[in-house]
Amino acid sequence: MSINKMLLKKDLKEKRELVNIEVDRFLPRKDEYPKQIHKAMRHTLFAGGKRLRPYLLVNTYLLFRNDVKKTFLVAGAVEMLHSYTLIHDDLPEIDNDDYRRGKKACHVVYGPDIALLAGDALLVNAFEAITTTDLDDKLKITLIEELAKEAGDKGLIAGQMVDILSEGKKVNKATLEYIHKNKTARLINLPIRFGCYLAEAPEEDIKRLEKFGNKLGLAFQIIDDILDIEGDQEILGKTIGKDKKAHKATFPSVYGLEESRRMAEKLIEEAKALLKPYKERANILLLLCDFVLTRTF
Repeated sequence: MSINKMLLKKDLKEKRELVNIEVDRFLPRKDEYPKQIHKAMRHTLFAGGKRLRPYLLVNTYLLFRNDVKKTFLVAGAVEMLHSYTLIHDDLPEIDNDDYRRGKKACHVVYGPDIALLAGDALLVNAFEAITTTDLDDKLKITLIEELAKEAGDKGLIAGQMVDILSEGKKVNKATLEYIHKNKTARLINLPIRFGCYLAEAPEEDIKRLEKFGNKLGLAFQIIDDILDIEGDQEILGKTIGKDKKAHKATFPSVYGLEESRRMAEKLIEEAKALLKPYKERANILLLLCDFVLTRTF
């Protein structure tokens, strides 16, 4: 393993633990009544995972400021939102996946009814977590408004809806981009914007980093689609080949594998170029870009 990969792995682990501690403190204990729902909420949330979105929030904040502790619970709120989407995606009525983060999916362990409620509870708790922070009330309102907008029927849910409607159909490039801009890129961009807001970054930087997030998010999805074809299920922690089986709209199905790889490489190159103004403060984000392109899980 290269020094850069070791550095990223160590930094990711440290920040993941700090976010996990804040979320663990905030959520009800798994033995709190009614136990089943709290166990189910924690099952997927604490099953592992890269914590990419919280990590993006924290490291975007660090481009501008150093007092990073104030970011952890907001980063945890974004992860609760993300875990809700994973629990619902895995349900038999949507993507029907039995595995998530290397473990049995929430609905397999607890049943689809409880899994549905666990996802709902995590979504609601994401909003509540923001309200419990010591942030300025005006900033809290901004974060809550953005969280609602990105997660709703004009954002993430819209992408999921079109993805479901597109199953088994030949989709054009515009539809493919719509699906993944809303399903994936929005949830990559949200923590980047949150990091900017928390750091009180200038508008010019917010716009630049939003472009960065769009490119990184699409590259992440392209690699995800490729891994569904070429990945190792044991390493990836979820079922391989389900996109093709379900006739999903993916980048390889529209562009082919090689062109999809080239697209991802170009997007990452462009994303990294947008970080140049931040010099050495962007080193971790630059390493993260390389990780997204070469990841196996």
